[in-house]
Amino acid sequence: MVLPSNASSPTGGPIILFDAECVLCSANARFVLDHDRTGHFRLASMQGEVGQALYRQHGMDPNDPSTMIIVEGERLRRDSDAVLSIYEAIGFPWRLMTLFRLVPRPLRDTVYRWVARNRYRLFGKRDTCWIPAPEHRSRVL
Repeated sequence: MVLPSNASSPTGGPIILFDAECVLCSANARFVLDHDRTGHFRLASMQGEVGQALYRQHGMDPNDPSTMIIVEGERLRRDSDAVLSIYEAIGFPWRLMTLFRLVPRPLRDTVYRWVARNRYRLFGKRDTCWIPAPEHRSRVL
């Protein structure tokens, strides 16, 4: 699949790839759309065409995701670095979460990966993918 031009555009802002069937992941997507007042981030679900293509482009299986990723041009952020970069970009007071960068990445990522592996059991799984509110649909690819 060829990605739509707005998916690969470096001026379109970073793309958060998330699991739209995961209750926790969908809540995080809503949080980003509600708190990212400048429209810095765009979102794509791993169940959608754009999300699947981006996962594959970066050597990951969208049907067996182990992490949420953020794609910004050729740069890829994953695991705890992806989460912290969201809070950093959204601004104060959420930017304070970046203090967790003081925790060594291997420890942060171990915790992140445990939650990611157990997300359906801990938070639940939707029967259908989450759909954004009409005012946010232009930011979801």
